[in-house]
Amino acid sequence: MDDQNKNLILATALSFLVILVWFVLFPPPETAPTDPNAPITATEGQPTASTPSADAPASTAGAAATGTETAETPDAPRLDIETPSLTGTVSLQGGRIDELLLKNYRETIDPASDIVRLLSPVGGETPYYALYGWAPGAGLTIDDVPGANTLWQVESGETLTPDSPVTLVWDNGAGLIFRRELSVDEDFMFSVRQSVENTGEATVSLAPYGILARHGRPDDLKNFFILHEGLIGMADGTLSEIDYDDVEEYEFNPREGAPAEVTQVNDNGWIGFTDHYWMTTLIPEQGNPFKAVSKYDPQRGIFQTETVQATRSLAPGETSVAETRLFAGAKEWATIRNYENEEGVQGFLDSIDWGWFFFLTKPIFAVLHWLNALIGNMGWAIIGLTLLIKVVLLPLAYKSYVSMAKMKELQPEMEKIKESAGDDRQKLQQEMMALYKKEKVNPASGCLPILLQIPIFFSLYKVIFVTLELRHAPWIGWINDLSAPDPSSLYNLWGVFPWPAPEPGSILALIFIGILPLCLGVSMWLQQKLNPSPTDPTQKMIFAWMPWVFMFMLGSFASGLVVYWIANNVITFTQQYLIMRSQGYKPDVFGNIMSGFKRDKAAPDTGKKK
Repeated sequence: MDDQNKNLILATALSFLVILVWFVLFPPPETAPTDPNAPITATEGQPTASTPSADAPASTAGAAATGTETAETPDAPRLDIETPSLTGTVSLQGGRIDELLLKNYRETIDPASDIVRLLSPVGGETPYYALYGWAPGAGLTIDDVPGANTLWQVESGETLTPDSPVTLVWDNGAGLIFRRELSVDEDFMFSVRQSVENTGEATVSLAPYGILARHGRPDDLKNFFILHEGLIGMADGTLSEIDYDDVEEYEFNPREGAPAEVTQVNDNGWIGFTDHYWMTTLIPEQGNPFKAVSKYDPQRGIFQTETVQATRSLAPGETSVAETRLFAGAKEWATIRNYENEEGVQGFLDSIDWGWFFFLTKPIFAVLHWLNALIGNMGWAIIGLTLLIKVVLLPLAYKSYVSMAKMKELQPEMEKIKESAGDDRQKLQQEMMALYKKEKVNPASGCLPILLQIPIFFSLYKVIFVTLELRHAPWIGWINDLSAPDPSSLYNLWGVFPWPAPEPGSILALIFIGILPLCLGVSMWLQQKLNPSPTDPTQKMIFAWMPWVFMFMLGSFASGLVVYWIANNVITFTQQYLIMRSQGYKPDVFGNIMSGFKRDKAAPDTGKKK
């Protein structure tokens, strides 16, 4: 590995350090708090249809809607939701799905902590809910259709379960009867079947819509560059990820009555909000056109996504039906994949943020998921995945380690060439190339496995950081959450002393590292002792300090990632040690540290110079 390649590795490491320091010193700005209990208006959740034609694409024009503002009525009747995965209620005021908790997930690793709350009604700390209705078109006004505050009646059903749907009904008193049938599966998918029956004497037009409204940003927003949190949507195979900052910068849209962005979806698509581990998504009936709308109310700080289906004409005596689904739950890989493969939600697996290296992160997680199912522990699955990766790269690694061993042996001759060449860089390069050619050594081959490890490392980092399956996943002993940093600390001598460890993310936590980061530093140091050391004194000093710098840098990283890196270092060290021994070299790691290794006198003579 020549100086140029060492400089490349050094530059990569230093760049990584600069990025880390930047995010510590200059974290993203926090958003000013907004009033979460601002009242719901008629315009919120009630776009108006603009085209009476039954086959014309739907559009929204919130500026045409009128009505009085009203907040959630405290004593509004509710229907219970009970499934193996969810619990919550549906408010009959607006027919909103506005209270939803995830039974199988808790806020912390404490078994007594609260279960995760996904949706909350107006009046709570963070209102977040789903609305459905019909936008009025020709022959109708805003008062003729159900809105955000319409009080529905229960026509059938008592509790919404996977085996018992419920049906709501509302008669506008002017010839239109609206029904809304709600059903839910055993995971996180709701089905909403809206129908309207025209018992009047005039033809009307209207368009079915669905809305997700979120008052303010989520409290646990990470604001980390590796993770997307915000609006997400799929439109005819094109994925869009929009940050909250970008939504707030939308220009005013006169047709929407608010800053908004409208996308025409011709065939398949969905839109909603994604958090780190949870998601809500509106999924209109696939195969039919609709408009996907994202908007922001700057006055009340409300983010909103809409799906508005085609406007339809309804003659007297006719009934029109619109189907929509709502995903509201955890981003479980197997569950979301089933919705995509078995239930036709196109591109739904892309709702998990796989990143730029999706061609690596997707298969890496698929293998990790399979190993976890086989072994039953995500920590050992990470180690198993590391072993599989090393086996795949073994042929390349073998050539690399052999080349590195030869380069180590040639270092005395390389030093002589540098001394004789002096400051003549051209002569130095020519004589070095002649030496490489004579000894049949490729200095770049030693760097290739390292370069391949960089995208694999970042891909696994991405997988460990974004996937739900690592959340609260235990490994051994004190490691009870692989998605969190090592909770042990030198501050209390890793649990020997009675006082608690520093809070994760604090300065003390970065200084007083845990057991895993310490093991990482030692494993990096051991691996480094088998590699040719730089001849330049400055580079030599930097490389000597690098394991310990990385030890402190990665102390606050997810434990799963540190476990991977330790396993990778240990396996790499073992491979390299055995390959060097097979080539007639005896690494002397714990002897003369500065010499690196010595020739094994008992090994067969290869004809090489010492």
